[in-house]
Amino acid sequence: AICNPLRYPEIMNRKVCFQLAVASWLLGVPNSTVSAIFVFSVPYCGPNIVNHFFCDSPPVLELACADTYMVQIEALTATVIFIVFPFLIILFTYICIIITILRMPSAEGRHKAFSTCSSHLLVVTLFYGTATSTYFNPKSQYSPDTKKFLSLSYTVITPMLNPIIYSLRNKEVKGAMKRTLYQRIFAQNKIKLVETL
Repeated sequence: AICNPLRYPEIMNRKVCFQLAVASWLLGVPNSTVSAIFVFSVPYCGPNIVNHFFCDSPPVLELACADTYMVQIEALTATVIFIVFPFLIILFTYICIIITILRMPSAEGRHKAFSTCSSHLLVVTLFYGTATSTYFNPKSQYSPDTKKFLSLSYTVITPMLNPIIYSLRNKEVKGAMKRTLYQRIFAQNKIKLVETL
């Protein structure tokens, strides 16, 4: 859309969107199935309480009482294929986008393009960064609270921040936020002034 704006509608049509959606399902379902098979093939003995928000593979693996080397290799491979590799592709596309933006003659156009890209890059970095640190080493030495926070970050915080970050680019939303903040600050100052009198 930024590098070849005139060709974007031709390249990104309904057929391509459908193919991308189907490809993500065709890759995601087998990956999840293989991961589940590996995790549940390990023997578990002892406590059966998962110290986590949800039943994810890294906290479940902590309860295993056998060698989990093969499961960790599978998790590492899946992390590289489904998290690190897509993140590197996204970073490469952003390098191409930044080069294209820097070649724009208009300063206003550069500013608008950078504001669009920076918000998206922030969301992508938050998601992929926390997901990578969670799955890259399933039996890591992070504290349980740190593991919970990392999982909470990519499952709840990033999706929650996504619409907020993107809506901050909207002039009407920015204006409404400024008015609301101004009214709150003005109301608090007015209350303090009345209290001092």
